[in-house]
Amino acid sequence: MFDLKAMYESMGFTEVITYIQSGNVLFNSDTTDPNQLAQNIKNAIQNKFGFDVPVIIRTMNELQQVITNNPFAQVPDFDEKKLYVTFLSEAIKVTNRQAIQPHEYLPDRFEIIGEHIYVYYAEKISNSKLIQSFFEKKYNVTATTRNWNSVNKLYDLAKE
Repeated sequence: MFDLKAMYESMGFTEVITYIQSGNVLFNSDTTDPNQLAQNIKNAIQNKFGFDVPVIIRTMNELQQVITNNPFAQVPDFDEKKLYVTFLSEAIKVTNRQAIQPHEYLPDRFEIIGEHIYVYYAEKISNSKLIQSFFEKKYNVTATTRNWNSVNKLYDLAKE
């Protein structure tokens, strides 16, 4: 993560913070186009490390909205350890939303809100079909998934 942080700093980003070993990076930038930022970072990672990885950008305000919009927060006996958020590269097209019928995957539950899929697992994520690659294939999008604790920690770090 030290090399990743250094790469971001060499690109002119400021206040660069990395969080755990999953490629989470917080930074400030003068560039306001998230698609251009994502492409620039993707290219830099490919050039420096030889990895072709998806890069999905969210602002601090967007992270705050992810937390605020949690559709499972009012579930009786809500267990944060069972909640994950899949961050999408783009909103799912209306015509593709019917590709998955939520009732077919009970007791796991999911809800799509904007460019995010909230998944509440009845048991463990490893016991479910509702994983990142499943959503990527069904909805034809690029995605990355974080557990609820990581989402909140990233937001807390961004506020500091």
